[in-house]
Amino acid sequence: MVHVVLDTNILVSALWSKDGNPAKIAHFIPDGKIVPCFCGEILNEYNAVLSRPKFGFLQGQINALLDNIKKYGKPCNVSKSAMPFTDESDRIFYDAARESKSILVTGNIKHFPTEPFIMTPAEFLSKINLNTSP
Repeated sequence: MVHVVLDTNILVSALWSKDGNPAKIAHFIPDGKIVPCFCGEILNEYNAVLSRPKFGFLQGQINALLDNIKKYGKPCNVSKSAMPFTDESDRIFYDAARESKSILVTGNIKHFPTEPFIMTPAEFLSKINLNTSP
C-alpha cells in the first residue's frame, strides 16, 4: 500500500471523467492499494471545491468519495513549512505529503516545488507498482 496526498484537482478530475488516471487512482482507495493522508484543512478544501455549483457534482458523489478518503485514509498532523508558494492554498498539500512521507499527486505540478515525492497522475501510475485496473 502506498501513502498519498491527493490534490483537490485529482478529486475533481476523478468525478469529472470516470476513465481518466485520477479516477483510476480514486478506485485504489477502497481497494486498500493506496492510503490517502489528510487533515481537517484538506477535507474542508475538498468539500468546498467539489461542492461548487460550476462542477455540478451530486452531493451523493461527493459524500461517497470523501467517505472513502476518511474511512480508508489516514489523518496526519501538518506543520507549516517555510517553502514559498505563489498560491498559499497549495501549501497544505505539500506540507501534508512532506510530514506524512507520502506521494503528492497533482494535476498542477507547476504549482509545486520540484521534489521526487510530487507526481502527476500519469507519473504516479507508471512509477508505482499497482495493478491499474480498478
